Amino acid sequence: MARSKNYRKAAEKIGEGKVYAPIQAVRLAKDSATTKYDPTVEVAFRLGVDPRKADQMVRGTVNLPHGTGKTARVLVFANGDKAAAAEAAGADFVGSDDLIEKVSGGWTDFDAVVATPDLMGKVGRLGKVLGPRGLMPNPKTGTVTMDTAKAVSDIKGGKIEFRVDKHGNLHFIIGKASFDEKALVENYAAALEEILRLKPASSKGRYITKATMSTTMGPGIPLDSTVTRNLTSEDAVSEEA
Repeated sequence: MARSKNYRKAAEKIGEGKVYAPIQAVRLAKDSATTKYDPTVEVAFRLGVDPRKADQMVRGTVNLPHGTGKTARVLVFANGDKAAAAEAAGADFVGSDDLIEKVSGGWTDFDAVVATPDLMGKVGRLGKVLGPRGLMPNPKTGTVTMDTAKAVSDIKGGKIEFRVDKHGNLHFIIGKASFDEKALVENYAAALEEILRLKPASSKGRYITKATMSTTMGPGIPLDSTVTRNLTSEDAVSEEA
């Protein structure tokens, strides 16, 4: 009941029918956090793409300049020196057949997965477990690689992966509510820049049709995704201005 009351109080701070520039949305998100712990700040986009078409599948990664505020648990499928390099870089779980069997049984106590190319024939069989959670290693996101140390370091350092779902929605995190405003906006700007760069050539009309920022358990804040320049400034500029 208390949580519901806090949610309503937070929602009352959001103007009806109003959209907010990134710096305003971040400020409001920090102010409307409703949990006692440090909540995650998330952004959701609705994209004007048809994910059923291969050339309109928007998927990628970005290194957030200020990290995520969370240390990801990384699993690496590798052998020999590549396994040793992953362990040295801070991977939480490293192995091959033993871990493949464990994950096949439904174990998913990790946040990211890296694999060397030689093991992908076996790892590919884990699609039913890893696929629905967006954890299947992919060369396009740098998670199928011989450089396991770099992959682990990138993920631990704040690299996030995003992928549009079958409904055209794309979600990503930009940090914690305890981050200062500038850090959150700069993280958002880095993700936005990469998502805009990945706009499919075959996508017609408006690319980002709706955008919302929120904290864990907090209300959604309508975000003006057309603001793409000077994002940390009060004089942020809309692309459509």
